[in-house]
Amino acid sequence: MTAKKIPEIIDLSQEIYDRMPVYKKLPEVKIDVHASHEEWENLPSSDKTPSVLILQMGEHTGPHVDALSNMGIPYKTHSIDKMPLNTFLTSAFCLDFSHKEPGELIEPEELIEACKSSKNKIQEGDTVLICTDHYKKHFGSASWAKGPGLGAKATRWLGEQKIAAFGVETMSQGVKGISNKEVHAICGEMGFTQYENVINLDLLTSRTRFPFIGLPLKIRGGTGSPVRAVAVFY
Repeated sequence: MTAKKIPEIIDLSQEIYDRMPVYKKLPEVKIDVHASHEEWENLPSSDKTPSVLILQMGEHTGPHVDALSNMGIPYKTHSIDKMPLNTFLTSAFCLDFSHKEPGELIEPEELIEACKSSKNKIQEGDTVLICTDHYKKHFGSASWAKGPGLGAKATRWLGEQKIAAFGVETMSQGVKGISNKEVHAICGEMGFTQYENVINLDLLTSRTRFPFIGLPLKIRGGTGSPVRAVAVFY
C-alpha cells in the first residue's frame, strides 16, 4: 500500500493578539475572556482558563484581504461575501524585494526583472506575493508603519496581467502618503485585490509556483476579512 503523501503547508499569517499594531486609526484589537471553564463548572479561581473569548477588532486586522468595496464608492456592492471564492484559492509565486528599504517604491520595471530572475511568468488569475522582509526587520519598531510598497504604475502593471490578487508583509500595500490611495483606487478600477500583513514570504522566494489559500470570513457587507493565509507544496 502506497503511503499517503502529506503536503507541506507554510503558514503565512501573523498572530492576532490583544493590542497588536494596526494601521493608522483602525479599531484597536481587544481580546478578553467572556466565560471561563471555572465559571461553567462553578469552581473558584483567581486565574480564569478561557472557554470563550471576546474578539473586538476591525475587518482589516492582521493578515487580511480587502474586498473591492473597500477600494471606493463605485465598488460598494462588491463586498467580501459577494466575491468569488476562486479569488482566494489560486496559483501563486513570490518575488524577492528584500533589498527594499522603508518608504521605497516598487516600480513596474522592477517587477518585470524580478519575474525574470525568479523564472516565473504571471498567469491570469495568479496571486503575486512580494517579499520585502519588512516584517522580520522592523515589526514592533518605529519603522514598522513605514514599509516599502507598490507604486501606482506597478499596481496598474499587475492589473494588466489580470492577477486575482497580490500580497505584502506590510500594513499597507503602497507607501503611506505617497502611493497608497492610488493603489487602492487602481485595484478597484481593475478588479483585483490584495492581502496585507502576510509573513514568512522569505521562505517562498526560492520555491516554485504553488497553491495559495487565503479564504476570508463570510461577513455580510464586509469590506475585508482576516484570513489564515497558507502556501501549499505537494
